[in-house]
Order: sequence, then C-alpha cells, then structure tokens
Amino acid sequence: MSHKRIPKRKAAIAAGSVVALGAAALVLPNAMASQTDTTDAAPRTFKSAEVPDVAAQLASRLGEAFAGSYYDADKQQIIINVVGDDSNVDNEIRKAGAVPNEVDNSTAELKAAARTLRTDATIPGTAWSVDPRTNEIRVTADRTVTGAKWNRLTSTVKSLGSDVATVKKSAGTFKTFVEGGDAIFGGGARCSLGFNVTAGDGSPAFLTAGHCGVAAAEWSDAQDGAPIATVDQATFPGAGDFALVKYDDPNTQAASTVDVGNGQTVEITQAAEAAVGQQVFRMGSTTGLKDGSVTGLDATVNYPEGTVTGLIQTDVCAEPGDSGGSLFTQEGGAIGLTSGGSGDCTSGGETFFQPVTTALEAVGATLGAGAGDAGAGAGDQAGEEGQAGEEGQAGAGEEGQAGAGEEAPGGAEDQQAGGAGETADPSAPADDGADDGSGLTGTGH
Repeated sequence: MSHKRIPKRKAAIAAGSVVALGAAALVLPNAMASQTDTTDAAPRTFKSAEVPDVAAQLASRLGEAFAGSYYDADKQQIIINVVGDDSNVDNEIRKAGAVPNEVDNSTAELKAAARTLRTDATIPGTAWSVDPRTNEIRVTADRTVTGAKWNRLTSTVKSLGSDVATVKKSAGTFKTFVEGGDAIFGGGARCSLGFNVTAGDGSPAFLTAGHCGVAAAEWSDAQDGAPIATVDQATFPGAGDFALVKYDDPNTQAASTVDVGNGQTVEITQAAEAAVGQQVFRMGSTTGLKDGSVTGLDATVNYPEGTVTGLIQTDVCAEPGDSGGSLFTQEGGAIGLTSGGSGDCTSGGETFFQPVTTALEAVGATLGAGAGDAGAGAGDQAGEEGQAGEEGQAGAGEEGQAGAGEEAPGGAEDQQAGGAGETADPSAPADDGADDGSGLTGTGH
C-alpha cells in the first residue's frame, strides 16, 4: 500500500487499468417510477459496487418490507429480501433490475435478536453478524468459548426462535492483529497503514485500526526509527475500531493508492460501502495481498479487550501485523480497515473490518492526500448501512480474559510506497503472502 510519505517526484499515481468506482455509481432506471408490470422482466446485471446504492434506494421505497440485500456474484444480480408476498413490492424491485426474495425475518426482528445477544451473550471469543443470504444472524464462537460460556451462548441463540440465528465454532481465537516486525511501528507494536486521508483541518493523515491508535501515540515507518506521525483520534473498543493519525510534517505528500507489491499500485478513488457477496482485497504487512468476499454486515465482535460493533465480516485471511491494513475493491473503492478475527492464512478463518465510510465520518476526514495536490481523491462519505449502533458497548464482564493469553493488542501496518508503479489488477495471480508485497494474494488483518 502506498501509505507512507512519498516525495513529489515519486507521487505519481498509476491510473491505467483501474476503473474509478465513482463511474459505477448507480441511478435507478426511470422505469422505477413507472406503473408498467415487469413481472416477466429479466433481472439486470450489476457490478458489486452498485449494490449499496440500489439497496439504499429500494429500502427507502419499500419501508418495512425491505429485509436486506446481497450480491450474487455468479449471476451478477442484486437480491432484495422482502417480508410478505406483495406483488407491488416485487414489481418495484424488478423495475430496478433486482431480484425479489421472500424471507421470514424482518430487519426489525434481526436487530431485536442482535440486542438480545448483546444483553445475554456478550462473551469474549464470540461474534455475530447479519447474513442476508440466509436471512439469519450468524453467531461464531472461538475455541475459548467452552463449558458454561458455550451453554450460555447456545441457550441464548435457541431462545431467539428457530431460523433466526445459527451458531458455529471456530478453530482459532478472536484477536486483534499486532506484532513486532517491519511495517509501521509504535511502542513496540507493528501495524499496517490503511488509507491516506485529509484531516478536517486540511493536514495530511492516515487511517489505521483503533487498537493500534490506543497502543501507541507516535508511529514510525521504520523499526526503531524516528516518529513520522501522531495519533489524533482513536476508537477501540466500542462503536468501531479506527484511528486518525496525522503526519508530523504538514508538507507530507501522501498518495491515495494501495501498494500491492512488485511496483504495482491500485488507485483509491473513493470510500464505498460493503455488500454481502462482493469480492474484496486486503493488503497487510505480514501476509501481503489476499482476497475473499464479504460474508456479513453489522458485525459485533467480543474481543478480550472489549466489544466492538458495526464491523464488516469476511472470509479473507489475516495474521498478526496485518491490523489496520486496507480492504478495497478492484475498482479502487476503500471498504475497510483490518480489525481482527481468528485463524491464519494457512487454515483460514473469520475476519472483521472497520467500515471506512464510518471512520471518515467519525473523524471528519476525507479520502486522499492532504498536502499539495498529490494523490487527489475526495472520499464519498455515504453510508447509512452496516452500523451496529445499539449493539455497541457491552463490555467483556467477568469473562473478559477468555482467549487473551498470548496475543498482544493489534496494530496497523504501513505498506511502503515504492514510488510510481504500474496500476495493478488485483484479480491477477500473484505470490502468496510475501512480506515484500510481491504478489496479489488475498486479504487479511
């Protein structure tokens, strides 16, 4: 990731093969307002980046009948969940080119179930998120949740009723990912830089994980090196996992790109919302580039340090040192910041990310460079979806140390900008997990 200071002569941003996400912004067809029956109309094909806009517009039109959405990547279709059998609702969805899908659980019912989980089952080592593909809440427990804690969790899930939530075990341990090493360094921790931004006062800064921001006040781009940036704001645990870190030199040129290795960069054009089913890429200082898909929204994770809400859940792998790293799309949309999860890039696991749109809004920053005209790119601050809000502040309680043990708090890694490079296509094959960023491999934290 091109996330460190870059001299002006190296601040060129490759823009050849990457399509600006903004160009994919969707305006629903005029047929949306038509009264023509489109029962037999064939569904449109969409890019995954279009899902949040289509879903948001339909949600406002359908009201309580709207019960979530997801992307069918194989068919390139947007699926809209609806409660009840209403031909007018179905017709409205088809006019937008989407596919209606009748389900049992309303959005209100799933939110109520999530509140019950927060009240009765906030146990370190557990996590839950809404999966619109199954119209359920997916609850996961790591290997530390055993005995009375496991019984408490399963009984709470059962109390929600049938077909409302499912629970499964994870082989790993939920943790944030920080490690001593060679990315961005602060107070003995190693993390990964997420995205360069412009702070509200116009100064250059970057976003990283909040658990990195609370681990150390000053960060360097070299181990045992002099600090180059100072934490301005940090949230962790609670309603998110994000930090705004300002460069100490106000003239820092910070490119709005992700360095994916081998001299390749992906230009980041705007912030974007996540959609269940879309392909995403993650870059981190430990495991390099990894890819996977979004599996859930509104995720709540009960780390040993406390509960974090409003996260994105994925199947992208990650390991210690990847914390704070970039989650982005092939088109250049900034999606998330690596928070934590379980497993590794050998066995896989669940991973969680802080939505970039929420972080930008909270810290008052915009995506892109903050000094001069380098790395232009205004961020799109939209994003009413994916916020866990009311599920937020439950503490770890008496079981707060489950799974803590050997793991240190996580941090953000700084992917070193290698100057101007050719624009990368993240879908291209690459070497796996190279610390030197020499490959397009998958996501991780």
